[in-house]
This record gives sequence, C-alpha cells and structure tokens, in this order.
Amino acid sequence: MVNSFPPSIYPLGDSAITLDLGNYIDENLNARALAIYDWLESHPLDGVFDRIVAYSSVSVFYDPTRVYDRMAVSEWLLEAWQQTAAACPGIDGRDIRIPVCYEGEYAPDLEAVARLTGLSRGEVIDLHCSVTYRIYMIGFLPGFPYMGKIEPRLEIPRKPRPAPVIAGGVGIAGMQTGIYPLNSPGGWQIIGRTPVHLFDRNTDPPILLRTGDRVRFYPVSLAEFPSFSLL
Repeated sequence: MVNSFPPSIYPLGDSAITLDLGNYIDENLNARALAIYDWLESHPLDGVFDRIVAYSSVSVFYDPTRVYDRMAVSEWLLEAWQQTAAACPGIDGRDIRIPVCYEGEYAPDLEAVARLTGLSRGEVIDLHCSVTYRIYMIGFLPGFPYMGKIEPRLEIPRKPRPAPVIAGGVGIAGMQTGIYPLNSPGGWQIIGRTPVHLFDRNTDPPILLRTGDRVRFYPVSLAEFPSFSLL
C-alpha cells in the first residue's frame, strides 16, 4: 500500500521546492514519487522549468522572476500528492538483463568485498546476480542508475576516499548497486564491469536506463566480454 502520511514540503534556496514522501528507500514510495513527477508534467505550472525525481521525493525548480508566490508552488505539489493517492507501484518499468564481467581488472574490489563480507568471490557474484533490482533514481553522472536493494549479506560501506572508475564499472555501496556510465572518480566498491553503454550523447534519448526499470545482472567471462551488448 502506498504511504498515505502527509509529505514534507520545503524550499531549496530561493528557486526550488522539494516534496519528500519519506527519506528512505522503498519501492512504493518511489512509485508514488514517479506518479507525482508524471502528474506535474501533465499539469504544468507557469514559471516552473524543471523537476527531478529521487528515491522518495520530487524537486521542482522555478524562475523567481515569474513565480512571486512560493506557496502557489507548494500547493501545486500538494495537489499532485493528493491526485496520485491511488498510484500503483511497479507497472511502468522495463525488465532488462545486463551482462557483467566479474573477473580480473574488471573487478578491482571483488576480493576486498569477499574478505570484508566473509564470502567467497563466487558467493559475492552469485548473490549480486540473484536479485532483480529496481532503478530508484538516475543521477550523479548522466545515466547513473541507483538500484536496490542488494542482498543484505553484500551490504558494505563506501570506500573511505574516491578512486578512479572506468565506464561500465558495477559497484555496491550500502544497500545499493549502480553502474558508472562514464570514467569518473567514485567511492563505490567495484566488483565488475559491463560492456553496455549507459550514456551516448549521439542517441535520443542519450540515457539508456530509466527510473522504474528492473535490472538483473548475469556473469560473462573475460573472453565473452567484448561481444556483448544490451538485449
């Protein structure tokens, strides 16, 4: 059942407002946030130029030279929450399988994760591939999917300091897993790499995955890695 408790609505500076359904990872709350996000798109408010959905919140950004009454934005958000009370979770996402190589240089932190969790390398791989993950939000980098929840035995903290990550790096942190779409510093534990390109500026849309999609990983070998693509 979708959470019916009233949301928190608060400002982000002088030109943005957030509607927060509850600051934790929950599939029903995420589905409600997506429903609110869609409702706002179909019922636009003059002066609002962008909106962003996260795990359990939606933030909207507006032009303060056109929106003189912040309460009007808050009331618009509250109406969206009220109008989506019957939102049904998990009906819009796609089911996607993504190949991952958990070997050699593609898995620089796999050994450390196995040691810290008390599992074997094979058990880490099996557990990571045993769950169908919901994409709760896209952020940090273009196309970076925040997915959860991982099997509890794999929950492990982020690294104490960021390290370079190659595009395609598949990492875990806390109860989440994710994929780095670009070369970037990162603090997640990298246990594999996918050959799938999550971001391509020459395609429309440039981002492959969407919030609400369901992702399942499966292992491929070093020899197979170059020949794989999505679906």
